[in-house]
Amino acid sequence: MDLDLRKLRYFVAVAEHGRFGRAAEALFIAQPVLSRQIQALERELGCALFTRTTRSVELTAAGQKLYEEAQRITAAVDAALQRVQEAARGEQRLVVAFSPGLRVSEAIRAFTARRPEVAVDVLPLRWWEQDAPLRDGRAHIGFLRRPFDATGLRTVPIGRETKVACLPVTHPLAARRSLTSADLDGEPVLDARTRRTSSLEEKFELVASGQGIALVPVSITGSYSRPDLAYLPVTDSPPVETCLAVPEGADRAGVVRDFLEVAVATLRPPGA
Repeated sequence: MDLDLRKLRYFVAVAEHGRFGRAAEALFIAQPVLSRQIQALERELGCALFTRTTRSVELTAAGQKLYEEAQRITAAVDAALQRVQEAARGEQRLVVAFSPGLRVSEAIRAFTARRPEVAVDVLPLRWWEQDAPLRDGRAHIGFLRRPFDATGLRTVPIGRETKVACLPVTHPLAARRSLTSADLDGEPVLDARTRRTSSLEEKFELVASGQGIALVPVSITGSYSRPDLAYLPVTDSPPVETCLAVPEGADRAGVVRDFLEVAVATLRPPGA
């Protein structure tokens, strides 16, 4: 079956906006046209992608799966087209992806001083897609936290960081100075297995509203400080490893190699 890339883009827009009207506005097309394109896609696939109500639409199980796949497909196509255009213009560009809370600015400054002819872009990662941009071509190098699928990737360890428990300030444990894993037994933990969220902002909003707790790397806390949340170290929680990752065989005329060399020197903690 050959799927129309345009229909996939339309589908992604509806999934992300939650309404046909808003998606049509974002795509600069008429809503009836968009509706017909989605209906045609559903006929081609032989399944419903959305549950429709008078006010909004929600993804079905099949729709959620297609949304995940469509994001990868459209991102890979966009990245490929951009690389073709850069090659035609004789440009060199490096895209550095980074996990929430991790900072790459110091490494980028040092690299730019060495290779000023290379344009550097950054790609903030959503917490659940760590290695995907390295595989679909959106990024050339990533500053990531384990665990992730390292198949086909070269990884360079950088350091380790501890985990903290994120609790609403009204939680009985919030007044403690630190916690152990045993203290959290029976607590509803918001993670990918129990409740997948689209962003850290969404996760922390659920924690603040009493829907559960979250275990997050300590570096995230500085970027998400808020008065209704408490962060407590979990003393017996295993540390999280941070690393640089690149696709195996990536060289790009030495650009990736040079960035790796600079990044290891600037991002790795002294004595590590």
